[in-house]
Amino acid sequence: MVENRVRSVWSCGQAALNGWLSIPDPFVAEIMSCHEFDSLTIDMQHGLIDYTDLVPMLQAMHSSNVTPFARVPWLDPAIIMRVLDAGVRGVICPMINNRKQADAFVSYCRYPPQGTRSFGPIRSIVAFGADYYDRANEDVLAFAMVETAEGYANLDAIAATPGLDGIYVGPSDLTLGLTKGQAAPALDREEPVMIDAIRTIQKACAGAGIRAGLHTGSAGYAIRAVSWNFDLVTLNSDTKLLDTAAAEHIGDVRSRLKNSSTASAADQD
Repeated sequence: MVENRVRSVWSCGQAALNGWLSIPDPFVAEIMSCHEFDSLTIDMQHGLIDYTDLVPMLQAMHSSNVTPFARVPWLDPAIIMRVLDAGVRGVICPMINNRKQADAFVSYCRYPPQGTRSFGPIRSIVAFGADYYDRANEDVLAFAMVETAEGYANLDAIAATPGLDGIYVGPSDLTLGLTKGQAAPALDREEPVMIDAIRTIQKACAGAGIRAGLHTGSAGYAIRAVSWNFDLVTLNSDTKLLDTAAAEHIGDVRSRLKNSSTASAADQD
């Protein structure tokens, strides 16, 4: 079985650094996989990506040792099992609100007797080795997203779900849920109530012996998340990195051109 880099990082007592892919393009996935991410998550919920995009993106990432994750669109056994068969080694499932949903999610990620996953890992065997079936239940990572008021109220019950590897925090939806829409959705929350909620989730995970993940929007907040003992921290997405770099680059060039024009005009005077 090919090494699961995220599990290896955790075994060394370190936090895993996760990248985020929203652009349905294998070359973008390949570029991101060439950098020092421990994992890359293909976002099939809010990204522009469907299953036919997922497979070539996984193939583009395969030459690296990055661990491929996917955020599936919903709690749906069909897509969860398909992404696993395609070669995803970690599944993030949105909007898990109670223990029943968490139990169902875990069951879709595990072969019997631990779960109800159907056998047919058509690409996973090619990508990870002939012993895939023997190791899959202990290798695949299942992260439930707690991001609603109901999910937060059921936090301890969700965290205690047998077979669940972790809880992943999406700050935007969690903010909408806990503030009843009074605060706008965004990453990197600074409101005391939201910081308390985020850290409460991490502590609940630690108490249950599972991992905690947090979606962040800046290097500074990612480092704070690690200091709060989060086990997996997501950095900026491909779209945000591209947008930020483009804005900085064109802004720099236009500023220099403006300064150069101003200087030339002053010389002519």
